[in-house]
Formats: sequence, C-alpha cells, structure tokens
Amino acid sequence: MPKILKRLTSQLKDKGHSTSAAYAIATSKLQKAGHLRKGTNKATVKGAIAGSKTPSQRAKQRASKLSGRPKSQYNYSSRTNRATLKRGK
Repeated sequence: MPKILKRLTSQLKDKGHSTSAAYAIATSKLQKAGHLRKGTNKATVKGAIAGSKTPSQRAKQRASKLSGRPKSQYNYSSRTNRATLKRGK
C-alpha cells in the first residue's frame, strides 16, 4: 500500500469511518487527485512523491498553492494537520 494511501486511510479511521469505508474513500479521492492509478491502489509518480513528503511538507505545499505565497511563510500544526501563515507576514 502506498504511503499516501496508508496515511489518508489512517486519518479517515481516526475520524470514525470503518476500515473498509476509510480505504474506499481514500482510494477514490487519491485516484481523482492523480496520486493513484485509476482502478488500482498503485501510486503514480505524483503519488510516490507526495507519499515521500512529511505531513508538514504536504500541508505547507497545499496552503502555498492556494494562496500563491512561498512555503517558508507557513507554520505547521500537527494537531490540526494544517499550515497557517506565520505572524507578521
């Protein structure tokens, strides 16, 4: 199982989904995002790269992509799995 799939499945189970539901939801979402090949649970190149990143790196990249600001302007919270702008920026 690719790391990105394992991580998302774990997060969904922590939110109360059953193991099978979490796996199905994660597989569907990651296939739509291009991280998994359609109809399989095999990682694409994009998925392998995302899977090798830490949660902090992925969160900062998501926030940076949405705002257009550099990743260095963000702090990561492991409690919320979110990146927020550093104060004063």
